[in-house]
Amino acid sequence: MRDRKREIKCLVWDLDGTLWDGVLLEGDVVRLRKGVPELIRALDDRGILLSIASRNDHDQTMGQLSELGLDEFFLCPQISWGSKSSAIQTIADGLDIGTDSIAFIDDDPYERDEVAASLPEVLCIDAAHLACVAHMPEMSPTYQTVDSQRRRSMYRAEATRREAETALPLQEFLRSLRMVFTISEAGEGDLDRVEELTVRTNQLNSTGITYTHEELDSFRLSPRHKLLVAGLDDRYGTYGRIGVALVETGDDVWRLEILLMSCRVMSRGVGRVLLSHVLTSAAAAGVRVRARFVRSDRNRMMYLTFKLAGFKEVGRTGDVAVLEHDLAAIDPLPAHVEVRVIG
Repeated sequence: MRDRKREIKCLVWDLDGTLWDGVLLEGDVVRLRKGVPELIRALDDRGILLSIASRNDHDQTMGQLSELGLDEFFLCPQISWGSKSSAIQTIADGLDIGTDSIAFIDDDPYERDEVAASLPEVLCIDAAHLACVAHMPEMSPTYQTVDSQRRRSMYRAEATRREAETALPLQEFLRSLRMVFTISEAGEGDLDRVEELTVRTNQLNSTGITYTHEELDSFRLSPRHKLLVAGLDDRYGTYGRIGVALVETGDDVWRLEILLMSCRVMSRGVGRVLLSHVLTSAAAAGVRVRARFVRSDRNRMMYLTFKLAGFKEVGRTGDVAVLEHDLAAIDPLPAHVEVRVIG
């Protein structure tokens, strides 16, 4: 597994004297600081989210950002007269990320000190060092994938879903999404995202084992393994790659070495779709299915997923359980989801 380092998920911007030169409320004609558009687009391409904490008039500020062609890049902007630390906490809550994964850039040392005192885990950056931001290790995510490049649009789509969800009963809402769940064998271009999922998915993860790009590629090419990836889309957009299954295909038994599903789709009723596909494929091949489950302090939900799908525990050594499915009854696919098997 690659070494882990601190990685910033969201950069929060001050505006006056930081993003642009001039003071908007004083009637200045503000101009973007040198390198700002390029930096914003570079971070966005890396999957780093952007937001705003600024003391300004909201409508005037958003109008100015629109004129500059940058308004679409900022999620959950906080433009008001409260403290910058309160604004950052609101942004973290709105994006459902930890404040320890947020950086804040401001030209005013008082504002940086206020944030550092209230939220010491936030990385505070002096706007004088703007030219260095793109080169900071914290701003270079380990995994830069197609899903990373779509992260901003996925967050916007999720915000729209949440609004729609409040207006309908759950089952009616799920049907209205018109979800399409895709399953395919992993291609070479999927491997970075698959590696990322093994590292970052904790709750719906059967073993917690992580694999390097090279290990995953060997499984992808192995005639004795199936490395499957799952994606999910709906009428609001894509969730990206959200599931992985690694199966060793023996002559009599298929061994499910890892099964994981992103927690982002837990509420969409698709948690057992990939598992049902593996079971159905095994039944067609006339083999049994065994799965290894390694207990952690966070993945009890995955154990329950196996049990609800019909697996029975047939062996245990410490925290490692062996589960088996007799394939007599396999979960039907949920009616509110279209499942497409590709390839």
